[in-house]
Amino acid sequence: MKRALTPGTFDPITSGHIEIISRASRIFDEVIVAVAASPKKQPLFSLDERVALAREALKGMPNVRVEPFCGLLVDFAREMDAHVAVKGLRAITDFEYEFQQTALNYQLDPHLETIFIMSSPEYMYLSSSVVREIASFKGDVAQFVPSCVNDALKAKFA
Repeated sequence: MKRALTPGTFDPITSGHIEIISRASRIFDEVIVAVAASPKKQPLFSLDERVALAREALKGMPNVRVEPFCGLLVDFAREMDAHVAVKGLRAITDFEYEFQQTALNYQLDPHLETIFIMSSPEYMYLSSSVVREIASFKGDVAQFVPSCVNDALKAKFA
């Protein structure tokens, strides 16, 4: 079985994330969406909330499951018996950061491969931080996120 991880903070999960996960689910037998605790990022949503939102948003994908994790991605990959990390790329700035992460992960575990999937043009500008900022000013983010996330953002910023 070919099992891959799609790691991220997912604060919150966006339509861009969902597109990358969907495309990965067509390549691999199983995709584990690895929701990182990321306490240094001071997420808007708690880890439990981010996991719940991702599970709701991805419930229509039978070979995708969502799991929280803390610590190193390489350790979580070993725990999940996954040998591939799938990362989405939007722009050169993403590549530079992901290139560094990939090199570090390779040093920690040369058996963990990283595969990059380029975002579709319609999502190249989309990020969780942009969605949070728009929502914080009561802007409409419905076109950028699934309805469960839209509702959660409205509640957070009510």
